[in-house]
Amino acid sequence: MATVNGVAERPLVVIVGPTASGKSALAIEVAEQFSGEIICSDSRTIYKSMDIGTAKPTKRDRQRVPHWGLDLVEPGELFTAADFQKYANQKIAEIRKRGNVPILVGGTGLYVDGVIFDYKFKKSDPIMRATLEKLSLDELIEYCKNNNIELPENEKNRRYVIRAIERGTASRERLQSPIANTIVVGIATERDELRRRIVQRSEQLFADGMVEEAKILGERYGWESEAMTGNIYPLVRRYLTGELNEDQLKQAFVTADWRLAKRQMTWLRRNPYIIWHNLDDAYAYIASKLSH
Repeated sequence: MATVNGVAERPLVVIVGPTASGKSALAIEVAEQFSGEIICSDSRTIYKSMDIGTAKPTKRDRQRVPHWGLDLVEPGELFTAADFQKYANQKIAEIRKRGNVPILVGGTGLYVDGVIFDYKFKKSDPIMRATLEKLSLDELIEYCKNNNIELPENEKNRRYVIRAIERGTASRERLQSPIANTIVVGIATERDELRRRIVQRSEQLFADGMVEEAKILGERYGWESEAMTGNIYPLVRRYLTGELNEDQLKQAFVTADWRLAKRQMTWLRRNPYIIWHNLDDAYAYIASKLSH
């Protein structure tokens, strides 16, 4: 284990899993018990003002435990996986310098892997872009599946799929195993339980004012802003125009989140270094590692 001034460096704890699996609650529990600070690894919660629709940690949660990786850029501003890697590495070093445990919590696979496998990100290739532009949407999606590339939330948009491929292929140089002094835990959730959690969160987001938030964001940033084309926001737009009623909107959100969860699990299953546990056992496993 690495040391700083003769003191053992705290491990990096990484908690991954599909959306609504309980990652954030587990991370807070671990952080409170072991002097931890949380780095959110989510390509949606980086945006300012997008709080309810992205299921961002609440103000109360942030008061309980320091959270990083939130509200980094305005919706529409460019923020890449390489940007996140640089930011996260800086925060990990700062947290360790304070003698605390850095806890990387994520649903965005490329963000997490960029940190733990130390990706060497490169700029996109214009020749490759021209080649990709000639492919159909189905061919692009098939390319992603065959090359371990995470599909974007809006996978029906060719431009976003091409971007995902460029990000993925620009990061082929990486470590074969996670960086030293890292604990990687995945939350294993039964299918029915995960579905129940997604439905429950859908109801909670409505109660918290998600529709009102989306309306304000759409007026402020424009519905065509890239940040507004993922997650629940396009669905809310259809609701506001009368295309969907409230029940249809809730069901559409559950379906979208379920598809997101499946995409996340497809990505995560390719990482043989993840130790999978249910929520209770995950806490016990992490606690045993941090108590040494």
